[in-house]
Amino acid sequence: MNDELSPEDELRLNVLFNTELKAVRIDESNMTLWALTPQGEASVPLKPNERPDRYLKRVRELLSGHALGSPGGYPVHLTRWTRQSQAGLSNQHLAQLLLIAEEEAVVAVVHSPALTDELARYAWWCMPTIENARLMLMRDVVCQGSMGRTLAEFLVDHLAFLHEDDVGILDTVAVMLYSGVLTDAERLAIWKRGNSRNSYYVAFLELQPDNLPNPRAARTDHASVPHLDGNPYSVMLEKALSGQGQTFIATTATILERPENQEVVNHALNALALWCAPLRQVDAATRSAARKALLGAAPQFASDCDALDALATVDADTVRPIFLKTTAIGSLMRRKIQPIVTPLLDAITALRRQP
Repeated sequence: MNDELSPEDELRLNVLFNTELKAVRIDESNMTLWALTPQGEASVPLKPNERPDRYLKRVRELLSGHALGSPGGYPVHLTRWTRQSQAGLSNQHLAQLLLIAEEEAVVAVVHSPALTDELARYAWWCMPTIENARLMLMRDVVCQGSMGRTLAEFLVDHLAFLHEDDVGILDTVAVMLYSGVLTDAERLAIWKRGNSRNSYYVAFLELQPDNLPNPRAARTDHASVPHLDGNPYSVMLEKALSGQGQTFIATTATILERPENQEVVNHALNALALWCAPLRQVDAATRSAARKALLGAAPQFASDCDALDALATVDADTVRPIFLKTTAIGSLMRRKIQPIVTPLLDAITALRRQP
C-alpha cells in the first residue's frame, strides 16, 4: 500500500495550506477537494495512486496534520465525542475542525454552544443539510446574524422533502418559528400546509399560541366575559372566546381528531396544558372560589367553565401510561387514546358553540 499522496496532489495541497483556509470539504464522487478562502472557492482534483477510500484517508490525515497538528492524522478521540460535549472548545478550535473535511467534525461544530454566525456560514458551506440548518437556527447568535435568513429560506424550500416525517416537520417548523426571521407570508404558507398534514400546526400552538396566522372570529359573547382581577376563569374565558383563542382550540381539535403518531399527541397536549396555565397553576380551593365568583357575575358561562376544566386536566403525562405499553401510530393509536381525546373534543365543541 502506498503511504504517500501522488506528487501533484501533495504539491497542490501544500500550496493550498499557504492560503487562509476557512473550510474544506471533499466531493468523494468526483474525487475533488474544495476549499473556501477569503477570495472564494478553490478546487483540487485528486489523482489517487491507490484505492480511492484509502487515498481519501491519506488526504484527510494530511489535512488533520495541518489544521490540528496531529501527526497521526484525524484524532481517534474525536470519533468518540458526543455531539453535546463541545462546550469547552474555543472558536479557534471549532474553526480548525472545519479544515479536516470530516462530516462528524462539522456536526460537532454545529452542535457547539460556542458557534458564531461566521462559523455557521463556513459549516453550512461544508455540509448544507436540513439537520444542520435546524441545529444552527437554535442559536440566537445565528438567528440574529447574516445566516438566519439563509437557513430559514433553505428550510422553507425543503419542507416538501420531509413528506410524512411528522417529527421532522415538528422540529423544522419549531426552529423556524423560534428564529423569528420568517416573513408573515412564509408563516402563513407554512400554516396552510396544515390543511394536508396537521403536524405543521403543532409548533405554532407551542411557540405562538396567541399569534396564530389567519385567526378566526371571536365568539359573539366574547365582550360579555366579566373582567375579574386575578380570576383564572375570567382570564381563560376572555382568552378562549377571543379570535386567537377560537383559532387555538379549533386547531387543537383538528390535530387531536387525527394525529399521526405519539410525538404529535404529546406536543399537542403539552401545548394545550401551557395554554391552560392560568387554571392549572392554582390549587383546587382557589379554582373553586374563582369559578363561583365568575358564575355569580355571569352564570351563562357555566358550560364553558366545565369545558375549560376538562381541557386543563391533560398534558403529555396523561397519555404516557398508554404510550408506555404500545408503539402504535395512526388509526390504532387513535383508538387507544380515544377515551382521553373524546372529552377534549367535546369541551372544544362547547367552547366554540355560539350562544
